[in-house]
Amino acid sequence: MSEERESGRSGRDRPSTAADRRGRRAASTPAEGGKGRPTSVREARPSKGSLPSRVVRFLREVVAELRKVIWPTRKELVTYTIVVLIFVSFMVALVALFDFVFGQAVLFLFGT
Repeated sequence: MSEERESGRSGRDRPSTAADRRGRRAASTPAEGGKGRPTSVREARPSKGSLPSRVVRFLREVVAELRKVIWPTRKELVTYTIVVLIFVSFMVALVALFDFVFGQAVLFLFGT
């Protein structure tokens, strides 16, 4: 509260950016030294292993992600399948209708 009084800001002032709301400075401020140093992610990146170890790691990550998936129940699966089949049938009928109409129009304009 004393910082607000010293800075002359009222409690109603809102920060202009999301970084200000989180209490951080923007990345483009000159006070941070600018560019020239690598990001921490690149510094901490592990070295590549052999091909079999990378494949095993990939498969473990795939299994871990599949565990996070919320699988539909049988009732939901049947419902979604029926909805998709009805929609696809409708679209096929619509395209067939347009094809027939445009085909008849071309035959009418240019003859046989």
